Amino acid sequence: MDSDANRGLVLRSHTGAAYRFDPGALCLELLPTGGPGPFSRYEVLHEPADLATWAGRSRLTPTPELRITDGEVADARRLRNALFRAATARTRNQPPTPGDLDVINDAAAHAPLAPAIRADGTRHWAGTGNGTQLLATVARDAVDLLTGPLAPRIRVCAAEDCHLIYVDTSRPGRRRWCSMEHCGNRHKVRALRTRRFEDG
Repeated sequence: MDSDANRGLVLRSHTGAAYRFDPGALCLELLPTGGPGPFSRYEVLHEPADLATWAGRSRLTPTPELRITDGEVADARRLRNALFRAATARTRNQPPTPGDLDVINDAAAHAPLAPAIRADGTRHWAGTGNGTQLLATVARDAVDLLTGPLAPRIRVCAAEDCHLIYVDTSRPGRRRWCSMEHCGNRHKVRALRTRRFEDG
């Protein structure tokens, strides 16, 4: 995941097709693991190994060595749900609720994972981290995103049946889809069918 070409999560559509989704920020990478309300049916964070697996697939490089407790998995779900609601509110130009901000700020107040440099010049994480440090790293990224210059560029995929949230880091700021190879391609196919129908 070091190169831009390989950056992003590999997700699966309802048909089972795999596609790459780059939400543009570490904190937004946590959102596809489930969510509040109706999105709870997509829940994948059930036990410590699930959160460790997510960390290994995230843009954190290299993958941190982690010791995670069941309580920290519950904290991860709580933080993710707060981030989901806060990011969604931002896409609607609405302020996040105080309760969601409290969850994000409380997580960010803990010590994050500590980066370090090896003797050979490569990057690594100092020692074995824990789930609380992982979540602090995610929450601090969320604070930077929600208060920074890219906050107005937080978007929801334009497809009616897709709710993936991303930050538009493209230079023109015109990204509409979670992934061109998934929702963008579906839109192209539908548009082509519509034109053929109208022309026929």
